[in-house]
Amino acid sequence: MFVDQQPEAPPAPSLTDRVIADVGATMAAGAVVLGDRLGLYRALATEPLSPLELARRTGTAPRYVEEWLRGQAAAGYVAYDPASGEYWLTPEQAQVLTDPEAALNAPAAFGFALAALRAQGRLETAFRTGEGIGWPEHDAQVRDAWARVQQSLYGRHLTSRWLPALSGVEAKLRRGAAVAEIACGHAVASTLMARAFPASRFTAFDHHPDSVATARARVADAGLADRVQVEQSWPHTFGGGPYDLVTTFDALHDQGDPVGIARHVAEQLAADGTWMIVEPLAGATVSENLTPVGRLYYAISVFLCVPSALAQEGGHSLGAQAGEGPVRRIVQAAGFGHVRRVAQIELSAVYEVRHA
Repeated sequence: MFVDQQPEAPPAPSLTDRVIADVGATMAAGAVVLGDRLGLYRALATEPLSPLELARRTGTAPRYVEEWLRGQAAAGYVAYDPASGEYWLTPEQAQVLTDPEAALNAPAAFGFALAALRAQGRLETAFRTGEGIGWPEHDAQVRDAWARVQQSLYGRHLTSRWLPALSGVEAKLRRGAAVAEIACGHAVASTLMARAFPASRFTAFDHHPDSVATARARVADAGLADRVQVEQSWPHTFGGGPYDLVTTFDALHDQGDPVGIARHVAEQLAADGTWMIVEPLAGATVSENLTPVGRLYYAISVFLCVPSALAQEGGHSLGAQAGEGPVRRIVQAAGFGHVRRVAQIELSAVYEVRHA
């Protein structure tokens, strides 16, 4: 009797296959950053080019460019025509590799990863001693690249999706509200919000002096110094309230005392105010996080998030994949009566927190 058989599924990649792919990706990170810094991607986005033409347009050496292009084509980052020998970027490739506000800008993400890896030696010592490594102790490129990642991620979602999802907040911002961003880094989020809501006033706080200086320069360059003030302060000591809106962007899990910070936010928040918490999207269990996104966040957490929390007083170290349950427990322990997830994307979850 004839039985209609389904085609067999291809075999799963072996561990050796995975290692080959991962080592290739690790090396490709440097190539992507080179392509960004040398303007190679931007030139390729205009029209198909031969290696020699690309080298001439970017003032680079043809032989290096030729080998770089071959590797980029093998990685699927650029397109290649064997008949003409030309390379170019498809619309999708151009967006991911050249648009600072793509869903995730690849050069920014790879630059962030490469900069974080420079702490390898220090992290090896920390594994043995249990000591922490604060964000200011990392290579400065970590903070610069993270700001680019924020510009990409938040620029696409913050004012168009996340703030409108908060009950009544967008209307307050349009009328004129007092807003605080804590652990602001280079104040990317405050700058984005200030552009969208000119009637509101924003105060961005960070404890790292160099980050504060850079944030002030960015705000001034953007022509927003009349709306955004940048101050040096730890998340558990910032002042200036009551605020209509307090924001925390991918930072709560980096703190050694998140409950203490939540209590301080409660003191600084107006009675009808909102605390918007943006955290990495995560499942409730380890098994739920055994995904490509979980893998990415666990790796970042080992190098940056857990060491940051362990460098502070408090004893907590949530890690980047803490998930919704810990966020709820933290804010409820601080006395907040209302918390709900209002939005999410592949990489982030957004929570609305209120007194009641």
